[in-house]
Amino acid sequence: MMTPIKRVNRFFLLLTAPFFGLLLCLWWYQPPLQLNLDVGQFSPIDGPVQETAALQKELTLAKKAASHAIDSVSASAKLYKETTTAMNALVSTAKAQNSRPERIYNNRITAKLGIPSEVISSDRITIELYRLNPGNYKAYALKIKLKDASAMTMSLAESSSGGAETTMQAVNRYGAVAGINAGGFADKAGQRYPLSTTVVGGQYLNGFQPSYKDLSFVGLNKSGQLIGGKFYSRTQLDQLEPKFGATFVPVLLQNNSKVPIPEKWNLTPLRAPRTVMGKYKDDQLLVLVADGYNEYGSSGATLKEIQDKLYTMGVSDAYNLDGGGSSSLIFNGKVINKPSDGNLRRVPTSFLFSE
Repeated sequence: MMTPIKRVNRFFLLLTAPFFGLLLCLWWYQPPLQLNLDVGQFSPIDGPVQETAALQKELTLAKKAASHAIDSVSASAKLYKETTTAMNALVSTAKAQNSRPERIYNNRITAKLGIPSEVISSDRITIELYRLNPGNYKAYALKIKLKDASAMTMSLAESSSGGAETTMQAVNRYGAVAGINAGGFADKAGQRYPLSTTVVGGQYLNGFQPSYKDLSFVGLNKSGQLIGGKFYSRTQLDQLEPKFGATFVPVLLQNNSKVPIPEKWNLTPLRAPRTVMGKYKDDQLLVLVADGYNEYGSSGATLKEIQDKLYTMGVSDAYNLDGGGSSSLIFNGKVINKPSDGNLRRVPTSFLFSE
């Protein structure tokens, strides 16, 4: 598509083309000197003098024409330069005005997080790390802007069902700069299997399983947007074009509204380390990881506290991921949270972020 500046450039090139053509003609054309040697009409002296005078007259006219052409070209070039400068200024102003609402919104949500302790930024992603202390628990947050959808992925341990690895191992294996634990799992015969519907690389790991009880799916679509909720048919989920995703419980926020938390998950356990992922209305992601010294109800955060915190921070959609000893937050090569097991737990899936 031709931009306004390119259209202006083409107009002035077409405008100045005839003048450049005239200059080239004058440069190459040499008027022939025609001498009339008819002695009957001119004297030997008068003939050449008159021919020379005529030639000088033609040269004078050509010089005036060339001077006029040069002046016209110079004026056109000046106008072209001024117009191009003006158009560039207009484009720059339009871009600045267009991004102003985005900056205002970003400043608004950042103000509720505080000052980032660390930032990783590239042409593919920007990740800001915040340390939170709401009072009843201690937590960490990552605000993530995906400039390229491929900057986020979900790992599957050992590239097959039944394997497990720490989130740090997954981060190192993929060369990522940050990572969190993802979906829940079930243990069987010494193997650790992802819970319910799991999508890796756009493919269903063990087929689609309709949502049951309080489980919900959360992941990223092909456009780099967070998707999630309960899905009762594969067609329903396929319409959102999931690129990857995992399953756990429960949904905390959807469409800027709090979702009622099932009583079971409000009490069992009451408090625990938590890992939650949500998004803002501009599709920036927010990850929140709450610390706790055990997963048996006496330390960490309640789901209601996390839900209220995310709601007041302006998050529109949020989904609880596996927690307890599974909660892991890796950033810039370091384990940021304090895993309640004392060490990072091996999990089958992790969400990873790369530069």
